[in-house]
Amino acid sequence: MTTATDTGWAGHALEVLQEAGHRRGGARTAVVEALAGHDCAVTAIELDDELRRRKPAVARASVYRALEQLEELGLVRRIEVCRGTAGYERVDPAGHHHHHAICRDCGRMVPFEDRSLEQAIGKLSESIAFDVSEHDVVLRGRCERCTD
Repeated sequence: MTTATDTGWAGHALEVLQEAGHRRGGARTAVVEALAGHDCAVTAIELDDELRRRKPAVARASVYRALEQLEELGLVRRIEVCRGTAGYERVDPAGHHHHHAICRDCGRMVPFEDRSLEQAIGKLSESIAFDVSEHDVVLRGRCERCTD
């Protein structure tokens, strides 16, 4: 389900793309709209499958090209999911984010937020005199489905 924040991200992304000299419409807009509908990272293959069902369909090469452009502009973040597969997740311009626990066996991705982790990263940043502008935390292991 797309929320007001998600549609806000889509509008922001389309504006940034336009400012960077990219035209509105077509595959880029379809990819932005599809990403706005996802709460967590999605792979290029998943986006491709979703966009092939739309009319007009979006070509796979266009999906990859749009994701690359969105990543270059800082609008999406690339996350290594498993076995060379990457997920792409929207970057909230307000800085709100979550982290991921990823199963090494099946690739299942579980998003999580932890205020104490954020505070610890802030303290660490102070103790090493390093201005942290962004961070990613990815926990890897085996999910409950794969440990049975």
